Amino acid sequence: MPVLMLMQWDKVTREQYDAVCRIVKFETDVPKGGLFHVAAFSDKGLRVADLWDRPEDFQAFVEQRLMPGVKVAGIEGEPKVEVWPAHNVFTPGYTPR
Repeated sequence: MPVLMLMQWDKVTREQYDAVCRIVKFETDVPKGGLFHVAAFSDKGLRVADLWDRPEDFQAFVEQRLMPGVKVAGIEGEPKVEVWPAHNVFTPGYTPR
């Protein structure tokens, strides 16, 4: 079963998030195991919910692509990240493997 990743990264702006998207290109060069991504913003900063095949896929993406892109974009600090085993997944575009 996949895992749910929840990220809270205070003080990250929409412009910084968009810059990381352009640098990392995860939407056109989909990372292994990436199934679903939603980004939103609160008054404190960035919030992300992802669904991944395995926690190892998420960790590889973070180490090999995300954090290098974050560095290039000039984002400082560290996010608060939680990874949970998914109990149930329902989306019209998701097919269990």
